[in-house]
Amino acid sequence: MFVTASSTDSGQINQASAWKRIRWSGDLATLLYIGCATIVVHFFTGGRYGFHRDELATLDDARHVAWGYVAYPPITPFFARLSLILFGTSVAGFRFFATLADAAAVVLTGLMASELGGRRGSQIVAAVASIPFCLAAGSLMQYVSFDYFFWVLTAYFVIRLLKSNDARWWLAMGCAIGLGMMSKYSMPFLVAGLLIGVLLSDNRRYLASKWLWYGVTISLLIFLPNLLWQIKHDFVSIQFLRSIHARDIHIGRTQHFLPGQIQLTLLAAPLWIAGLFACFLSRAWKTFRVLGWMYLTPLLLFLILKGRAYYMAGAYPMLYAAGSAWGEKCLLSLRHGRATTMRVIAWSALLLDVAVVIALALPIAPVGSKWWKVVLQMDGDLREEFGWRELVETIAGVHDSLPAQDRAHAGILTGNYGEAGAIDLYGRRLGLPPAISGVNSYWARGYGNPAPQTLIVVGLPAGFLQDHFDSCQVAARTWNRYGVQNEETLDHPDIFVCRGLRESWPVFWSSFRYYG
Repeated sequence: MFVTASSTDSGQINQASAWKRIRWSGDLATLLYIGCATIVVHFFTGGRYGFHRDELATLDDARHVAWGYVAYPPITPFFARLSLILFGTSVAGFRFFATLADAAAVVLTGLMASELGGRRGSQIVAAVASIPFCLAAGSLMQYVSFDYFFWVLTAYFVIRLLKSNDARWWLAMGCAIGLGMMSKYSMPFLVAGLLIGVLLSDNRRYLASKWLWYGVTISLLIFLPNLLWQIKHDFVSIQFLRSIHARDIHIGRTQHFLPGQIQLTLLAAPLWIAGLFACFLSRAWKTFRVLGWMYLTPLLLFLILKGRAYYMAGAYPMLYAAGSAWGEKCLLSLRHGRATTMRVIAWSALLLDVAVVIALALPIAPVGSKWWKVVLQMDGDLREEFGWRELVETIAGVHDSLPAQDRAHAGILTGNYGEAGAIDLYGRRLGLPPAISGVNSYWARGYGNPAPQTLIVVGLPAGFLQDHFDSCQVAARTWNRYGVQNEETLDHPDIFVCRGLRESWPVFWSSFRYYG
């Protein structure tokens, strides 16, 4: 006896199959594939060198869970702690959540283009335009990635609000802004742009909406634990930011802010310029003029206050989305041949951007090769991913060579957080005590009890040591197995053994605090 399916059953089966095809090949799926591709790239390249100096500080802070740190709010150390739990001290694993945040920002960029009326092609263009910065930022576990993500997420929620006129989106914005403040203290610059955009547009009606004020309340509640931490610690992060800002101005890191915006966006610059044009000058885009102010306001504030160029990175994805959606409509008005030429040019430029960033910003160039030398000229930070194990092993050798009585009361004093983080990461299995340092959050952790009597010192100038100790002798020099010349080998290569601190430890420590 044979049983045949009814026509109704066949229709349901066909609908289910069609839905599966849509889910796996739809617009959102395509954007997810692009985002996942960036994660795959980082997975295969992230562990080729070693931890960066900044990552070592974050890794060490991750072991001291708190609502705040001198150099940043708690979000980055929180995800660093998750990385340690899940992946141990794997370099690529440690960078996973930064990579994930940047991949999510790529997807959101495409979704913004969709909300602005763009079809699949423009969504992909917007997403690909955002890939170069995401690849560069996601190559390190640092607050830049999380700050960037929450700027992009806030912009996405703003677009949803403007498109739907549903004031409840202020709640989502409040969450994104609050979490952004827990990532980096640059979020107020974007909020200033949002506020000005609301005041200078027809969206002033939202000022009377209870949902806006609920959103403000949510953002403040999310940020409250860090605010209380800052109050308890005398707003130490403000002191840190002032010190770092003065340093950046002194060494010229803020001199090329405006040209840096083109360098930041590379060949995708025409796309965001088109998006800015659409937001301000196209009548059809009047609803989304707020996005233009969310770009111009931070730009002007950072220019006046002398910020670094990359501080603006999170403002570009919304303009990429606007430029791709607006550009798609413009191409429809062109003849087929000209439109095809424009698409070929655009795709060539975007893919070239991706290729250049992969070649120059990711840790893949063979050390010592001609390619490596070009990379160092473009991105000197990569040289700071070498030599940390060798540094700790050398210090361990000095420690082991001390007389037993000195070794029992020895400490390790470091000048920067990279050295301190490396010692705390690699030194325990070599029998070394925890590092002590006056930099950033390390100062608050003190110098140990009892205080050390003999010190192995790295990263501090000989003149400073001569002023504070009765005797100091060079015991070793820093090196790395690749022969890479970096801060450790060039600026302060000597490792000292010092004895006889000339003042009491409390007095010395009270004047030893500094920021870096």
